[in-house]
Amino acid sequence: MNEIVRVVVVGGGYGGVTAANSLARRDGVSVTLVNPRPEFVERIRLHQLLTGSDDAVESFGDVLGGNVRLVVDTATLIDATERRVSLADGGTLPYDYLVYAVGSGASDPGVPGAAEFAESVSDLEAAERLRAALAATPATAPLTVVGAGPTGLETAAELAEAGRRVTLVCGKVLGPSLHAAGRRPVARRLAELGVTVLEGPGASVTEVTGDAVRLADGRELPSSVTIWTAGFRVPDLAVRSGLLTDAEGRLLTDGTLTSVGDDRIVAAGDSASMSDHPFRMSCQAAVQLGPAAASTILRRIAMKKPAPVRMFFAGQCLSLGRNEGVTQFSYPNDKVNALRVSGRPGAGVKEIACRFTLNKLLSGARKAGSGTPRASRGDGAALPETPRSEQRTTTSGTS
Repeated sequence: MNEIVRVVVVGGGYGGVTAANSLARRDGVSVTLVNPRPEFVERIRLHQLLTGSDDAVESFGDVLGGNVRLVVDTATLIDATERRVSLADGGTLPYDYLVYAVGSGASDPGVPGAAEFAESVSDLEAAERLRAALAATPATAPLTVVGAGPTGLETAAELAEAGRRVTLVCGKVLGPSLHAAGRRPVARRLAELGVTVLEGPGASVTEVTGDAVRLADGRELPSSVTIWTAGFRVPDLAVRSGLLTDAEGRLLTDGTLTSVGDDRIVAAGDSASMSDHPFRMSCQAAVQLGPAAASTILRRIAMKKPAPVRMFFAGQCLSLGRNEGVTQFSYPNDKVNALRVSGRPGAGVKEIACRFTLNKLLSGARKAGSGTPRASRGDGAALPETPRSEQRTTTSGTS
């Protein structure tokens, strides 16, 4: 290639970082990553931030290769016709290809009082607010965790192990994504930690107040801090930009992660929705989708046909406090089976998975760290050199 190909990656989560590092290894490709935070968030450790066992952040200087330009700002609009990204600070970034990797956050509960009174652990800022709320609450005060998916289970166990009084409101069933055989050790561990588990038809929340949670069966639970973990949503950037999305606002793509209707936009992570192969929102998916998105772009640059993405799932790893956990195995298509590892070995597997994921990012950064970074200003003029991190004012929003 004689010309520099400009790639903008919107979003610095697992999918965006792995995509950026994969792209930056190729000569002739300039990679700019846009993210609203100056640090990489280890989202799979956010529940640990609540009790202080981990800060859940890593330096972008460690997980991004030296050939990747970091712009700390929020993407506000994608102009697919002009191929440029508008930023909250008023600047723009032109692109030849774009990786859409804006991730996901807490969904709108749609329950009276939940948006006003419930806390969340879906992103760094929410987890930090929750930690502050917990610090201001007596250790004996009742806490309620709403939602019994992986985030809810890990949050409830982490807080209970720290000595908190926790009630887990499951809705219909404890651990709905788990096999029945995997639910048993989870229930046993929660009982050991003193977590009150409420499940069944009546255990759905109908209202949240400043000091209580009301259930469908009429029960009212005292709750000094209510933590909502049920459901995730994606940012509305694709919708606002006029791109084709599914009903949840995820960018609609074909099997190569290419945006339906625009072959210059490729998606990765929670914000992607392959029309013929839907997948579960997860870190496990994101670290596969990032390199796959990069491969699609690199093959197009080389005038080759992109290959369809092949996803492989191994299971779900849950930490139930620092000392025990459950690893629920699955078939490659993400359908869970009866195999699991629980207790201390389960906690060990979860910790290995967390460290393996971070090491994967660190390794990708090293491979993308040679050479001189190339980038562009917002007006498209070429720059001979670009600082490793270009700090700009961070505004609210998710990218």
